[in-house]
Amino acid sequence: MEGRILGGRYELLEKIGGGGMALVYKAKCRLLNRFVAVKLLRPEFTTDEEFVKRFRVEAQAAASLSHPNIVSIYDVGQEDDLHYIVMEYVNGITLKEYIMQKGVLNWKEAVNIVIQICSAIEHAHKNHIVHRDIKPHNILLTKDGVAKVTDFGIARAVTSSTITVAGNAIGSVHYFSPEQARGGFSDEKSDLYSLGIVLYELVTGRVPFNGESPVAVALKHIQDIPQEPINLKPDIPQGVNDIIMIAIEKDQKNRYQSATEMLEDLYKVLKNPDMEINSGNGENVYDSPTVRMPSIGEKKAFVEDKESEKTGDNTMKKKKRKDKTTTVLAILTSVVVIALITFMIGYIIWPALTPPDEYVVKDYTGMNYYQVKAELENNKIAVEPKRVNDEKMDKDLVISQDVPPGTKLVRGGYSKVVLTVSDGPVLVEIEDFANMDYRAVEKKIEDLGLKPEVVEEYSDDVPVGLVIRTEPGEGEKVKLGKKIWIYKSLGPEIKMTKVPDLIGKTRAEAINLLEESKLTLGKIYPEDKTNTVDRIVKQEPKAGESINEGKSVDIYLEEFEVTEQKEKIVKRTIALTDPDMYVEFISVSVTIIRSDTGEEEQLYDEIKRKTDFPLTLSIPVPKDGSTHVKVYLNSELFTEFTEEY
Repeated sequence: MEGRILGGRYELLEKIGGGGMALVYKAKCRLLNRFVAVKLLRPEFTTDEEFVKRFRVEAQAAASLSHPNIVSIYDVGQEDDLHYIVMEYVNGITLKEYIMQKGVLNWKEAVNIVIQICSAIEHAHKNHIVHRDIKPHNILLTKDGVAKVTDFGIARAVTSSTITVAGNAIGSVHYFSPEQARGGFSDEKSDLYSLGIVLYELVTGRVPFNGESPVAVALKHIQDIPQEPINLKPDIPQGVNDIIMIAIEKDQKNRYQSATEMLEDLYKVLKNPDMEINSGNGENVYDSPTVRMPSIGEKKAFVEDKESEKTGDNTMKKKKRKDKTTTVLAILTSVVVIALITFMIGYIIWPALTPPDEYVVKDYTGMNYYQVKAELENNKIAVEPKRVNDEKMDKDLVISQDVPPGTKLVRGGYSKVVLTVSDGPVLVEIEDFANMDYRAVEKKIEDLGLKPEVVEEYSDDVPVGLVIRTEPGEGEKVKLGKKIWIYKSLGPEIKMTKVPDLIGKTRAEAINLLEESKLTLGKIYPEDKTNTVDRIVKQEPKAGESINEGKSVDIYLEEFEVTEQKEKIVKRTIALTDPDMYVEFISVSVTIIRSDTGEEEQLYDEIKRKTDFPLTLSIPVPKDGSTHVKVYLNSELFTEFTEEY
């Protein structure tokens, strides 16, 4: 699947995980230029309508949630037979992997992680979504220690009334609640039970119930009383111990009734670790054992018997005491004899007659090391891992074993199985190559056994030829031979545009055309515009030339000759009669009709501020003739008049 592009934008780079329903790939979104995680429904389920329906429910449920401790959903789609969900890519590890690395967590660190998970669960519950598969495998930890809940693959709305789909109980056997084990109604309190099991494992390094089969573990959830964490790790504060025991109560009524309640106690215990925390759900039934109360008639007879005893003779009392002593001695003797016989049969005779308890070794190749380890240790067989890098086997899968399948080993003896376990392919950590020469970075990446590919990109901050960034970026680990994109700076982007044709246009028209071409108006010639008409006769640069955006264009206005004999210039001032009627900027347009031509001409067309008034107009008037003038403000006729010579 690596290299395939889904939806025309998501390029699958490498497989990073998988579960019972789906496979997860790291991918790159070509549209938004970022890394994402793509979850693909396993091929064997694409023909199963029920599984497809559950896969879609995951997207619908998670997409409605927005919380910093919940993995975000970006997109959902289908291509051919592939159903997929695009979600936030979290650069980190699962909480299960973190537990395996550290073994047992400090109680404060554990509580802080669980507070984040509980906060996410609280948000989901308020949106009527029950996760129903809370476990360390479904919690991601970022490099900054932020916990994010993922995989709402079996979540349903609270209104659902069962936890079975297609006849199978949903959830993970070591973490699901008694009601899930029974296939009964599950609600928000089921998630809190699972969260209690997670906290139990964080502070003790083990889950409370284990067994040879999933059914055995499920029965223990229903029937067995778990050992209190404080008995396994005496340094656990009493408050933490109490929170765990309340959360994993078998009866839903005795658990926390909401994630908010559990959050409150988690915050309290950070401040006062040794405080005792009670569930607050009624009396403890163990403090009030069931007793039989005699009826009224029985009580009367009981009193009469007592009175009769007091009036009996001393001889009868002595005889009764002697008989009682004899009976007690006989019972004690019988108990001792039975205990001795039981000991001899159980520890001396029976072991000698019974053959040793044996375990048959299986073929563990390709199985998860931690599952194999748990199975062997549950059968009292020692396990020794031998870690090696392997390009073909995913991390934590068993490559080989020193004891052949079918071999019989004695449970509890000195038997040991050495497992060769994959550490996955050799990974190379990417350095910080920003602001380095791209050719030097190419060489370094090649020396690391990776494949560089240069991508050119404009940048306002990074000089030409230096590296803007790499993908994958600093701190990320990749397999040998993987492609690394080097983004080389081209410097600031310079965009070109064509100069529009301004000849014959007015100054206002020229400004609009220049703005559309992302240019500005430069100088206006002649500088003395007294003897000019608002009509452009020349421009620099010329129309059609390509220049940089933001540059200016100079214009030349049409000039007319003024002679004393032919015409004169009359100055006329235009003042606003009521300035309050106008906004700050006013469009001023002046047209004239001279008697010698009889044609309408544009004398003036500009945008002026209200403070520029009064304006002085220079009006040409032909000799022995007249000029009719019309003044428009904001396209409305303001005044008109005639000047004569």
